[in-house]
Amino acid sequence: MVAGRLQEKNGYYYMVLSYTGPDGKRKQPWVATGLPVKGNKRRAEQLLRELRGSFTPPKAKRKEELSPDMLFSDYMLYWLRIVRPAVQETTWSSYCFNVKDHIVPYFEPLGVTLAGLQARQIQSFYLHELETLKATSVLRLHANLHKALKYAVRLDLIPGNPVDKVERPKPEKYMAAYYTAEEMEQLFAAARGHRLELIIQFAAFYGLRRGEVLGLRWDAVDLDAGTLTVRHIVTNTSIEGKQVLVQADRAKTKSSLRTLPLVDAFAQRLHALKEQQEYNEQVCGSCYNQKYKGYLFVNEMGDLVLPNSVTDGFARLLAENVLRKIRFHDLRHPNVKPKTKIFYPLFLNKLSCIQAHRSISCLPVSLINWKLLLNQSP
Repeated sequence: MVAGRLQEKNGYYYMVLSYTGPDGKRKQPWVATGLPVKGNKRRAEQLLRELRGSFTPPKAKRKEELSPDMLFSDYMLYWLRIVRPAVQETTWSSYCFNVKDHIVPYFEPLGVTLAGLQARQIQSFYLHELETLKATSVLRLHANLHKALKYAVRLDLIPGNPVDKVERPKPEKYMAAYYTAEEMEQLFAAARGHRLELIIQFAAFYGLRRGEVLGLRWDAVDLDAGTLTVRHIVTNTSIEGKQVLVQADRAKTKSSLRTLPLVDAFAQRLHALKEQQEYNEQVCGSCYNQKYKGYLFVNEMGDLVLPNSVTDGFARLLAENVLRKIRFHDLRHPNVKPKTKIFYPLFLNKLSCIQAHRSISCLPVSLINWKLLLNQSP
């Protein structure tokens, strides 16, 4: 309900409404009651209540082309189309989720235009979202809004970025849940013979992300040189309501493109895996899926092991063996977080031995599972 008051003029009552227009400016239209001031105050107040209850502030007209007067919600949808060719599919999928599921549903009913958007409205949006989302999620919305409005400034659609004036939420400090050495041994024992066994070992031993493990290809394995190169990923994302498999020669960050030492235990396991895949292909014949032939992790029919199946299968494995619940991603934290390196002296000793006869650049290898994995038979 809009605000309003009675105003006397020339001996008659007028109703004055007050609301913010789509352009962000205060509007105060006057509406005549036709009632003389003398003896009609109650009647005039009743008319004001009725008008305030029935009045709907005008909204900006939808425009198909970029314009300062277009609805801000329409601009965000337009921006999605602009930015799509410039970002990765997974990034664009995240943008779509933030814009279509959060930003547009909040701002569209307000009818605010791009030029009329004010910092206070963005601040109110953050407070609204914090009622149901964590601060980290709201920070992603903040990043999307800032980037989209920065583009509007660059096109001279608005003079400045209102997001710069807003107090953004403070992110929560994330504490990764990683396993102790004893828990890792229990996990490896539980995974022995499981379809995810080698995937889990690669993630825990080398500190690989899920997409990096599933993206390992045979052309990245050099058994003669004893190296393993991380340069390809396999992940999935939702685009316009459909699950899309992403296979790309890239990594999450530039430093994630790396070469690692292939220790003997893994070399033996990979040699056996290669022979098993060749046998499966021979047995299955034309039924064998040739599309994913170059990947390490495929099933008996040659189908690629999918990211979601790893996440779900890992969770079930922990539950079935009454192991502490962690994310699959948490297997890599002892490798990339210095404060969680449990066996640092052992790690330095093993790594120096490997690098002594292999001139390669590599990231830290897991400290937890050296003894278990190096002594494990293929």
